[in-house]
Amino acid sequence: MGVQDQGRGTQGPTLRRTTEQRQAKRKDEEKTDIKSKVDSPAKGSAFSGEGLKVVREVCLPYLSAGLGMVGAGIVLDRVQYWDVFQNIPQLFILVPALIGLKGNLEMTLASRLSTQANLGGLDTIAQTLELGGFNLALTQLQGIVVGFLAACIALVMSALSGDTEFNFAYMMVACSSSIITASIASFSLGLVMVAVIAVSRRLGVDPDNIATPVAAALGDLVTLALLSAVASILYAVHPLVHVPILLLYTLIALYCQRISALNKETKEILKNGWTPVLSAMVISSLGGAILNQAIEEYPNIAMFQPVINGVAGNLVGIQASRISTQLHKHAKPGVLPKEVAPINLFNPRVTFFGGKGDGSAGQLSSNSVAARMLLLLVVPGHIVFNTAIGFSKGFGIFSFVFVVLYLLVAILQVSLLLHIASILVYKLWRRGIDPDNAAIPYLTALGDLFGGAFLATVFFIMDKYNLN
Repeated sequence: MGVQDQGRGTQGPTLRRTTEQRQAKRKDEEKTDIKSKVDSPAKGSAFSGEGLKVVREVCLPYLSAGLGMVGAGIVLDRVQYWDVFQNIPQLFILVPALIGLKGNLEMTLASRLSTQANLGGLDTIAQTLELGGFNLALTQLQGIVVGFLAACIALVMSALSGDTEFNFAYMMVACSSSIITASIASFSLGLVMVAVIAVSRRLGVDPDNIATPVAAALGDLVTLALLSAVASILYAVHPLVHVPILLLYTLIALYCQRISALNKETKEILKNGWTPVLSAMVISSLGGAILNQAIEEYPNIAMFQPVINGVAGNLVGIQASRISTQLHKHAKPGVLPKEVAPINLFNPRVTFFGGKGDGSAGQLSSNSVAARMLLLLVVPGHIVFNTAIGFSKGFGIFSFVFVVLYLLVAILQVSLLLHIASILVYKLWRRGIDPDNAAIPYLTALGDLFGGAFLATVFFIMDKYNLN
């Protein structure tokens, strides 16, 4: 009895000391945790791990894409004086529409396959070949149809403006050139997209950050070079040669339609995916009409048009693809995540500073970090690209006022597109529409329209007030 009482007496102070030690240790841990939160970058800050990851993975493809766009601008600046472009000005209207194919088709394909890759749908070679084959057939069909309709719209716009007289031979050149360019560009760039996404997945790099810049890097230059070469060749042949060409591509389109209908996902796009692609083509053609008018007054605009449009489409394509992948991972079609549903997406603060301004909304906070980092890439990127243009064409085409105005409209263009992307992707998802198939065509087409209008405004101001 005495021994037991003595044991209890010694255990009491020991237990109390142990409890006090645990409480003190817990307080020290809490202080350390609070200090680490204060000292470390905020989760939603521009230079958090998420932001640095975006810059690290995007920077090299972004710069490569921009230099490809510079090349496209130099090509356009040179070919605008060729006989085929001088005699068939409708080709200038075709330029933004055909370049926009990378947004309508290749970047949409990249976004779609990037989502599948992140969900494990391209983990095996068999999966990659199967899904890649069906998607290539789909983009080939879309490319042929869009190429034909883009040529028709260009001819109608030209006829309504009254700038040129109707010429059957020139009409056939425009139609055949547009279809062949769209077909070859879609197939070749589609193959590259499938390979890049499959390799990125195996290397542990997020395809959302890589695929769309690669599409942009190759798309503009390849498309413009193809259009110029094909149009020049067809311009020199007899108009009847175009008839078998058009019949051949009609058969190819019918075959690709049959192949696309064999896969569940591509069959769904085949049925319901035409609206964004065709709407984007019309919007891009409006940008082409602006280019057709502006290039007569300001020939130097040709060098900058592919660059300002391509950079904007490149950056907003990355953001739209990222948001879409998050939704596919964490939400059901037609239902927004709980943290997003009550938020007013039309508020620009949501796009660039997160859901509630305090970093509490995870997805929106992550997206806002990415948006800010992508916006920060605009100015240094354009400085690099304009320097490349200067080395090619001479720096006499630049002035301080021009550079300032150019950078201001470039920032405005990308800011508008990032904000529209934040709204559009979630709204499409809420309506049960897959953003991978619908968002990027609208965004890149709007980028073409904004870029053409803003750039023409800069050249008009420079000329009006003699600021050159």
